[in-house]
Amino acid sequence: MTQLWVERTGTRRYTGHSSRGAQVLVGSEDVEGVFTPGELMKIALAACSGMSSDQPLARRLGDDYRAVVRVSGDADRDEEVYPRLSETLELDLSGLSAEEKERLLLVVNRAIDLVCTVGRTLKAGTTIDFEVASKADNVGS
Repeated sequence: MTQLWVERTGTRRYTGHSSRGAQVLVGSEDVEGVFTPGELMKIALAACSGMSSDQPLARRLGDDYRAVVRVSGDADRDEEVYPRLSETLELDLSGLSAEEKERLLLVVNRAIDLVCTVGRTLKAGTTIDFEVASKADNVGS
């Protein structure tokens, strides 16, 4: 299983890592060149929806179809939650009939509902276990 961790690089700044070699810069909204944690959550949702719909879309539109998934949603700062997230999948469907479009949208929505783990988790909620490991030899490893 891929290991994931973040390392503190400054005040409210972290670098996220995966054991596969990927990195992402995380920080406050006022820092250029970083994602906020909330933005990463929204990007994860958009990417999951895109990846979940990739096969049905490629079958009907061709392997080289272009797609953009836009995602938005403001935080409720009093409650510190995102009460609603909105996604828009932008595609060129001009080559399809109205019936083909309707069928494709049904298949795409079904695929996302069935296999987008991020979306399913956000909708269902999840349990988070948090602990503090105070051993100095754990820091940075």
